[in-house]
Amino acid sequence: MSIQKLEKQFTIRNDKFIEQAEQLKPQLFETIVKPKAIVEVKADSNVIHGWKTVDVAPASTLTNEEFGKNDSFILDFGNHQVGYLSINIRPTGSPPDAPFKLKITIGEMPVEMAQPFENYNGWLSSSWLQEETIFVDVLPATITLPRRYSFRYVKFDIVDTSKKYRVVFENVECRAVTSAKIKDVQIISHPDPELQKIDEVSIKTLADCMQDVFEDGPKRDRRLWLGDLRLQALANYKTYRTNDLVKRCLYMFAGVPNDTGKVPANVFVEPKLIADDLYIFDYSLFFAVTLHDYYYATNDMETLEELWPTAYRQIELALERLDENDIVKDSSDWWSFIDWQEGLNKQTPSQGVLIYTMKRAIRLAEELNTPQKETLEVRLAEIVEATKTYLWDEKQQFFISGSDRQVSWASQIWMVLAGVLTKDENKELMNHLLIEKPMIGIATPYMYHHLVEALIVSGEKERAVAEMKTYWGGMIRDGADTFWELYDPKNKEFSPYGSYLINSYCHAWSCTPTYLIRKYDL
Repeated sequence: MSIQKLEKQFTIRNDKFIEQAEQLKPQLFETIVKPKAIVEVKADSNVIHGWKTVDVAPASTLTNEEFGKNDSFILDFGNHQVGYLSINIRPTGSPPDAPFKLKITIGEMPVEMAQPFENYNGWLSSSWLQEETIFVDVLPATITLPRRYSFRYVKFDIVDTSKKYRVVFENVECRAVTSAKIKDVQIISHPDPELQKIDEVSIKTLADCMQDVFEDGPKRDRRLWLGDLRLQALANYKTYRTNDLVKRCLYMFAGVPNDTGKVPANVFVEPKLIADDLYIFDYSLFFAVTLHDYYYATNDMETLEELWPTAYRQIELALERLDENDIVKDSSDWWSFIDWQEGLNKQTPSQGVLIYTMKRAIRLAEELNTPQKETLEVRLAEIVEATKTYLWDEKQQFFISGSDRQVSWASQIWMVLAGVLTKDENKELMNHLLIEKPMIGIATPYMYHHLVEALIVSGEKERAVAEMKTYWGGMIRDGADTFWELYDPKNKEFSPYGSYLINSYCHAWSCTPTYLIRKYDL
């Protein structure tokens, strides 16, 4: 995996925008959640990752048990939680004559309770794996873990006490946090129980990712990414309507562009607002798309006027990457994201993202009554014509990408969403795609969202629902109570990071079925 790392990064801080973002910092709502059951993990080759949990006893019976050296137990909180753990521990037997040593392993999936983190060999930092080793010198004690965790299961390994005393665990609980107003969501009563459940899990996924910002994943990476923000914002408009949080995130990106005016792919919020040294073609363009969606959800003209120069600048910079034929230049570095699909050429899907963005920018320019509208319209017509001329393969009836003329799902999907062809032609293309099934497929819920929406805008609503049930419904059948960062129904061990232990099992870009169901009346 090629990592983009800049030796010199020049950030131009806009203090006014940063202050506006800070003023929009949301209130976090807290809920005390207690575990539901004591469970064991058991190997089962029929379930995802090969491990499942089995209830042993109600969690309320935990206080009846005494634990000593080498004992362990696992608590199941019954659903995914994001928050802060606290535990009361008291000794039994003789007065404690040695510190109490406790290892706590915290996980979103049963496999994290079963496979030792010491065996992890992925390329992302192992520090994302959630665990604590604690020494308690004085008992009884109340232990409140300072870090925020994302989990359903918690494993307690009693590393050591002494031969003279044992311990009892009482009042284990999580102070769950979110900036989502859970009670404000209008729950739909869908006649299809499977879509009803998919909608509910989508809403839960979004809520757990709504913290000080729209995080991409509360386990990993716990920061604000532009691609995730765009999709979270769409789901938010149809559910929680916490629109000031979208506004806050937009001002954050606009507050830290580089010296060319380009916004970063993601930002860090603590200890202060910091731009990551990662700049990606499609994510930067999505600033303009997210501003477009925000404006049409809120009619906030003041924000549109302030942020339009930043949005327009992203398009100007993207246009600089076009070659003499008005086609986006390809390169071997990680210049555009699109999807985690191995071997995917990004040229044509990125061309589609550019066209998709320009059409939305033209609408904003019209609202602002700016002459930039005419400039965009002229360039858009030229780029669309070039796309049809150089990227459409008449013989294969597919859009091709890169020097090897690759046919991928992503290229067809983004060209459909960009509206390069007519609706009837889009329908033919999507049906051709589903029949031919090119080898370069889809790796993430992020790209599956675009597949489903492409089917909908092509008039294939029933096929869209079927794909949603197969994919997101498949996650639920495989045990998801929040939707995952990565899911390949044909390869459930898949991880682009070298290990599924490091995958995020509550991830922002997976929350969009609630948007699709509600917007398109699925």
